Amino acid sequence: MTLSEELTWRGFVNQTTFDDITALDGVSRKLYFGVDPSGRGMQIGNLAAALMVRHMAAHGHEVYLLVGGATGMIGDPDGKLDERDLKAVDEIATNKSEIARQYEQVFGGLNFHIVDNYDWFKNINYLDFLRDVGKHVPMSMMLGREFIQTRLGDGGNGISYAEFSYSLIQGYDFLHLYREHDVTLQVCGADQWGNSIAGVDLIRRIEGGEAHVYSVPLVINKATGRKFGKSEGGAIWLDPNQTSVYKFYQFWLNVDDEGVIDYMKMYTLLSKDEIDKIAAEQAAAPHTRVAQKRLAWEVTNLVHGEARTQAAVQATNVLFGDEAFDALNTDLLEILTNELPTIERVQTIIDGKDTAPTLMISEALVKAQVAKSKGEGRRLLAGGAITINGEKVFEDTMVSNTTLLKKGKNTFILIV
Repeated sequence: MTLSEELTWRGFVNQTTFDDITALDGVSRKLYFGVDPSGRGMQIGNLAAALMVRHMAAHGHEVYLLVGGATGMIGDPDGKLDERDLKAVDEIATNKSEIARQYEQVFGGLNFHIVDNYDWFKNINYLDFLRDVGKHVPMSMMLGREFIQTRLGDGGNGISYAEFSYSLIQGYDFLHLYREHDVTLQVCGADQWGNSIAGVDLIRRIEGGEAHVYSVPLVINKATGRKFGKSEGGAIWLDPNQTSVYKFYQFWLNVDDEGVIDYMKMYTLLSKDEIDKIAAEQAAAPHTRVAQKRLAWEVTNLVHGEARTQAAVQATNVLFGDEAFDALNTDLLEILTNELPTIERVQTIIDGKDTAPTLMISEALVKAQVAKSKGEGRRLLAGGAITINGEKVFEDTMVSNTTLLKKGKNTFILIV
């Protein structure tokens, strides 16, 4: 497929300044896409945009990936009813580092450039900026933004000069990259259209040049009609410290049947033939959830790598399938330790020698608050409600090794 055909098939067609997106075919452009360090790296909404850019890079376009060190000092006010709290400088630095790491992971194997807008803003003189840039920005354009009118209108909470100027700062990014690297296209999220158009306008007014914007569509959960990418625990992050690899994998594993093939087109690098084949298998036997399983594997592997993805699959199979628990698998043990209530067996020293750690199953049930007393724990055992490493146990015995204890179908305890 041509790039325009692939973007159309994958569902990446949205608002753009191009008369026709076939303008992207057959010619190599320089484009940029940016993420502000307002959070610790990207969420999966950013990931959709990043993958669209990745397809552009694969079709021969030269990509600049921007880390918004300067814009992150202010924070994008668009869509916000209240003034943002400013981020601490060290927090911004940490977030920038994580965004750059995620760029390296998602765009691995392709040619790209990582740039930080703080590098060109840190030495700009304020008066020079007003004369050389601000003089070319009409107030009518800035005041016409919907979020500005909301914040300044009746009942609005007002807006600071810093946040009011945010679109001008982002617009200058485009102007700078146009001047220094011949970048003529910005790819942005659907909510960044106004900020991106500010850059197109600056390039036209100051340089007399032509530039374009291509926005990524908002991904909608077809089952709920709401924005895709939210879970009961909040946003889904690429940073494993924000969303664990196991929870990340589980999110994709549990997406709705109605939208799973569309999500696969946007969030994986699988070809049309591969996805069509998976769609046919899913339609023939939806109960097997073959599409969800493949989607979960592909996205988690792209973001977290094969070893961590395999550990997440094994953890899922151990907890909810029939795979045996392997206490020697360190990746699996790390995931389970982070996800499950964990109890340590007690080890004592007698006459200067270590004794074997001891813990009865009934004690573990009480410590994990699964049973109110050892007697209740023994009754659960006698009733066949407890399994140890996948095997039913009926008597209260000593736990001597790292063990996965399970009550019923969904209550787990890891004993280490």
